[in-house]
Amino acid sequence: MSRFELGLPLIHAGKVRELYAFMDPAAMLMVASDAISAYDHVLTPDIPDKGKVLTQLSLWWFEQLADVVPNHVLSTDVPDRVRGRAVVCERLRMIPVECVVRGYLTGSGWAEYQQSRTVCGIALPDGLRDGDRLPEPIFTPATKAPMGEHDENVDFDTVVATIGAEQAEAVRDLTLAVYAAAEPIARERGIILADTKLEFGTRPDGTVVLADEVLTPDSSRFWDAAQWRPGESLPSFDKQFVRDWLTRESGWDRASDTPPPALPPHVVAATRERYLEALQRLSGSGLAG
Repeated sequence: MSRFELGLPLIHAGKVRELYAFMDPAAMLMVASDAISAYDHVLTPDIPDKGKVLTQLSLWWFEQLADVVPNHVLSTDVPDRVRGRAVVCERLRMIPVECVVRGYLTGSGWAEYQQSRTVCGIALPDGLRDGDRLPEPIFTPATKAPMGEHDENVDFDTVVATIGAEQAEAVRDLTLAVYAAAEPIARERGIILADTKLEFGTRPDGTVVLADEVLTPDSSRFWDAAQWRPGESLPSFDKQFVRDWLTRESGWDRASDTPPPALPPHVVAATRERYLEALQRLSGSGLAG
């Protein structure tokens, strides 16, 4: 079911984005809604302007990364109804791997490290804390699960078995290259890029292309560099704020079959402000349109 009633054939409706057929058969319209998801659930209510923030910030990052990897954007000339939250992009054959790069230890990586001193099979030094910078960034992929199911962290050998050695090496190297280019840009603007998730597709000629969104508060962990305290405080400009409310304050049991509760107004407002601050700090511009 379409959220936007554009009068265009709907190709796919995901948790946050919708894809529509759009004139050229080699192109499609990608629209970012204001929906927010956490722990494989789409939450209510929406976060106002969130789709515009993700689209605007992704476009800015695509420009910064133009010399690193080609991207899927063809045009921002879109229907007025979705202006500011949509792009015309290439239709690609998507690679079925979540390409995650971590420069810092936290989240599911921290949970695994506490058990085995590894993350996705990569051995790490003893003595690291939640939020510590890693000796070097690491590629920690995950499987792409169907909607409603959990993505699963896997080792590099699993990626090779899934998509072949050549393509696995290509997306690993591109993922690390994107992080190497983006991390210092973010740091100069007072934001630590702790980790991020990228998606790639291929053109008919086999070229690997960066797709979907890139380096947004939905797909990345952005920490305030001035307040970063490994093992203590990791204030963020991403949806970790929502995850923390769900698991620490809402009373919701993640292990149950009960849907998450509605986000209260103060969580919606604070989440919106965090997304807007990420956009302002990184791009130097406020919300356009």
